[in-house]
Amino acid sequence: MRTVAAALAALAMAFVTGVAGAQTPVAATGPIRVGAVLAQSGIAADYAAEYRKGLLLWLEAANATGGLLGRTLELQLLDDRSESAETEALYRKLIESSKVDLLIGPWGTAATLGAIGAAERTKRVLVNGGGAGRNLHRRARGWVKQVATPYSAWAEAAITAAREQGAKRVMVLARNDPVSREMGTHAVELAARSGLQAGTLEMFAPGTTAFAPFVDKARAAAVDAWIAFGQPIEAAEMVKTFKWLGYAPTLFIAQGVAAPAFVKQVGQDAEHAIGFAAYTPGLRTRGNAAFVSAFTAKFSAAPGLGAAQGYAAGQVLAEAVRKAGSLDQGALRAALDTLQTETPLGAYRIDSLTGAQLGARVALVQIQRGRPVAIWPPALAAGKARLPYPRWNERTLLDPRD
Repeated sequence: MRTVAAALAALAMAFVTGVAGAQTPVAATGPIRVGAVLAQSGIAADYAAEYRKGLLLWLEAANATGGLLGRTLELQLLDDRSESAETEALYRKLIESSKVDLLIGPWGTAATLGAIGAAERTKRVLVNGGGAGRNLHRRARGWVKQVATPYSAWAEAAITAAREQGAKRVMVLARNDPVSREMGTHAVELAARSGLQAGTLEMFAPGTTAFAPFVDKARAAAVDAWIAFGQPIEAAEMVKTFKWLGYAPTLFIAQGVAAPAFVKQVGQDAEHAIGFAAYTPGLRTRGNAAFVSAFTAKFSAAPGLGAAQGYAAGQVLAEAVRKAGSLDQGALRAALDTLQTETPLGAYRIDSLTGAQLGARVALVQIQRGRPVAIWPPALAAGKARLPYPRWNERTLLDPRD
């Protein structure tokens, strides 16, 4: 197994190679202090733990290459105890009391909202690494820059794939929760702009198992593509309903399909279903192989989306500092507005007016022989799509010996 030191050295080399427009370091003393607020206790702590690990790995890789502007980096983390209402006050503390030089946003959309308030009021640059909601940046006024893949990217991936496969009529379903509704609403709007017939967004309650009424609607409308946003268990219940009713849309895309829980629930019936992946360890993005190797060596587990978000946030911030050649907030803001780069998470390119992420794309993965294989977009694909979604009387059992 590769040692932590060797993996970190390779990551540090990739880190330096990925830097665009590096400037000559300026003379200064003392470490550069980077501040962030994360849930380190409470109900959100487990979710934020991966994000924290990504930040720590970035810090180690950055310092292995000499830090920034000739200075080492220190990371100051405050715990909001999973209380998003506390986040803004804690960021104000980092800015006004701790006097940190740079800011990285928290994990999660709700917490990021508070961080945006602090950054905008104090005119401090905040790199949003863990807030995926597009509405966040409608509130921003230019000081907050999004690295996280926005929820709208899920909708864009699904509708683009449906259009490319020749679909004319789509049904869009969403679990009745804020994230799924945002994805579903954007998908319906995008479908209409793309010339597809989508009707209205079909909502279902969390934990729904009875999808027969939706199948009836899909059949009546002669739907080509079934697109759903929700949890793995609900995607599994859709497949169970499809099989029970003998229904097979030409294209079946559902959030949650890429999760191990989906395959566990339906077994070989998971084959040919298509899901989403904002990040996978096998993603063919710049520097990802080195990132995965270093993360796995250090933490004894492959990185997930949160880890990639944390690492990418630090990487983008570092590239902006090097491009600006200073820690001046105005110069950093301008550097982030024009910076175009790629991280293990994907592309970074933003709307300079809102700071919203424009470059990131969500990969589509298809279950093939029990495993999710990236099939779209072509630049990220690890295999070819197997379409159309087969009818139930045309399926054959897989031979485990093959």
